[in-house]
Amino acid sequence: MNNSVHYRSCNLCEAICGIEITSAGDQRLNIRGDKDDPFSRGYICPKAVALQDFHFDKDRLKHPVRRTTLGWERIDWNEAFNEVAQNLKRIRNEHGRNSIATYLGNPTVHNYGALLFAPPFLRSLRTRSKFSATSVDQLAHHLASFLMFGHQLLVPIPDVDRTKYFLILGANPAVSNGSMMTAPGMNRRLEEIRKRGGKVVLIDPRHNETARLADQHIFIRPGTDVLLLLALLHVVFEEKLTRPAPFTKGVETVASLVTEFPPERVAEITGIEPDQIRALAREFAAAESAVCYGRIGLSTQEFGGVCQWLINVLNIVTGNLDRPGGAMFTLPAFDPVSAPESVAARGSFARWHSRVRKLPEFSGELPVAALAEEILTEGEGQVKAFVTLAGNPVLSTPNGRELDRALASLEFMVSIDCYINETTRHAHIILPPTSPLERGHYDLAFNLLAVRNTAKFSPPLFERGAETRHDWEILLELETRLKHNAFIGSVKRKLGKRFLTPERILDLGLRFGPYGGRLNPFAKGLTLRKVRKAVHGIDLGPLTPCLPDRLKTTDKQIDLAPEVLVKDIERVKSRFLNGAAYESNGHLLLIGRRQLRSNNSWLHNSERLVKGNPAKPQCTVLMHPTDAANRDLLDGQKVVVRSRVGSIMLPVEISDEIMRGVVSIPHGWGHDRAGNQIAVAQQHAGASINDLTDEHAVDALCGTAAFNGTAVTVVADNS
Repeated sequence: MNNSVHYRSCNLCEAICGIEITSAGDQRLNIRGDKDDPFSRGYICPKAVALQDFHFDKDRLKHPVRRTTLGWERIDWNEAFNEVAQNLKRIRNEHGRNSIATYLGNPTVHNYGALLFAPPFLRSLRTRSKFSATSVDQLAHHLASFLMFGHQLLVPIPDVDRTKYFLILGANPAVSNGSMMTAPGMNRRLEEIRKRGGKVVLIDPRHNETARLADQHIFIRPGTDVLLLLALLHVVFEEKLTRPAPFTKGVETVASLVTEFPPERVAEITGIEPDQIRALAREFAAAESAVCYGRIGLSTQEFGGVCQWLINVLNIVTGNLDRPGGAMFTLPAFDPVSAPESVAARGSFARWHSRVRKLPEFSGELPVAALAEEILTEGEGQVKAFVTLAGNPVLSTPNGRELDRALASLEFMVSIDCYINETTRHAHIILPPTSPLERGHYDLAFNLLAVRNTAKFSPPLFERGAETRHDWEILLELETRLKHNAFIGSVKRKLGKRFLTPERILDLGLRFGPYGGRLNPFAKGLTLRKVRKAVHGIDLGPLTPCLPDRLKTTDKQIDLAPEVLVKDIERVKSRFLNGAAYESNGHLLLIGRRQLRSNNSWLHNSERLVKGNPAKPQCTVLMHPTDAANRDLLDGQKVVVRSRVGSIMLPVEISDEIMRGVVSIPHGWGHDRAGNQIAVAQQHAGASINDLTDEHAVDALCGTAAFNGTAVTVVADNS
């Protein structure tokens, strides 16, 4: 890299902030916010500065390695590809196609090359044993969108820049900068709501960073959000505050459904007073514009699917869908929703089920909570081989210790990953891709979720080494080697490397997208060349009304009451309203915690992100003072947290920001497993919350892991 200024988007979280990079010499970069980026307007968080740590990390693999009895040995690419293809073919022939499982991790959606080339690779395996981080994250959003709007990617986005009333449930956008709502500089956006006379309300078991910027914060018992949403809708219908769009069907069904959930009936269970619930409903319905948004605290609980459905229902029946200041739909420059091939990407539900526990597929994937049992349970279809792409499910999925044990039993495992971490240490072959700064970037995923339509292409900052491979090249190589006809595979591999690169696909997508000029060289529409020239990005404008035209339902109507979701209310009633009192039985309820300097498990090898204050470690169990006093615990004391599946040890952090009866542990830690080769992360190991979460605790509707609300005990460590 020379001393010229380089502009790009940070791809380490959902926010896609614009950054400006200059060389500081000696493997150091000056990274700052790009004040001319039309979307982020100069905002960055600490993660962006750590992009250089990832690139220069001495623990990052740069060539394929094979695990042997004597340790890891370097092998060349051709030998690695041959060994992987031969083993996958052998296992498929011996045990059947479903004996090969795959897992796509969170970083995949931050990488447009991987997003474009992973699907054909997965199709080449012809397996139904496909898993990803979706079912420990945002599956509930996609399910609701598929059933209501006809497409899993038609996810309503809060128009935070114009709303007058923002109701947030189970989320911390001040730290996440959105999450299923890409909004860099969320603190500023929240403050602007209040400055224009609006109101921000947060409902969460923790008085988190977002609560400090809100007008009102209300504690709620974990896992009971579904009752609050039903009660809010009860008030809206009871007081005739509804105004749904004319192309909405099922309104009467919902109106009848919510009659059984008056605020007085759910107050004791949720911990929210009836008058407070009624006031919220009235304020929301009366606001000039309003939007309700729920995130990970709702998505990953026992009734996550119903919660995301009811959030959509609340926005729709109060007239706050598809209008400025409400919940709106994006129109990205590269638009998979309107692309010709989008029929295959619309989604699917329950076409088949997992072998052991019969959990349903969604969009061709099974819930990852079933992965360990699919490996460990003998019989036809047992998983014998495993392929991971940019994932660390040992730390990211429930009961990580059980999955750890399962991975050790596999016949063969290959990982496309830069690190030997908690998961990839079980691989027989690791194929490392280039670093983010060695490849171009265009954000396919998060432009679909952004609060404003923009387009920006980031060219590579560094030239890649001669012996390195991009992840799309690795995926293409494996896909074509797995084809039955070797000649056809070889031809496709050669043509793909030359003519079907990610940039060529991106250019076609932009040309045929909503702002493109198609193939007319004289047209004024968007092309990759034009996006490249706009180094700070192109502002395509605010979200605009698009319904019913953008709906993908067959009748062009919103289905407010999909049958499968309506039926699931019976499970809600059985759980909460059939006379059984809500008892803790002496347990505390465990929830997660998002941290600004972290993003799952994949940023913990950056010294600048994990070092913090040695006297105040980042991985703690947060506990209310009363709960701590009842257990004779002191701030900073080592404690043992136990659940049905296991126990971990970590310091307790006492604070009244967490409600009584609830404890919180951040996600992504637990780097103390033997065999890791991530030195910084090991020095700041922490403990994994997913050594406590239960793989049998799922949303029975769709199989999403029910992380939030895990029953635990906390006692002093006397070892």
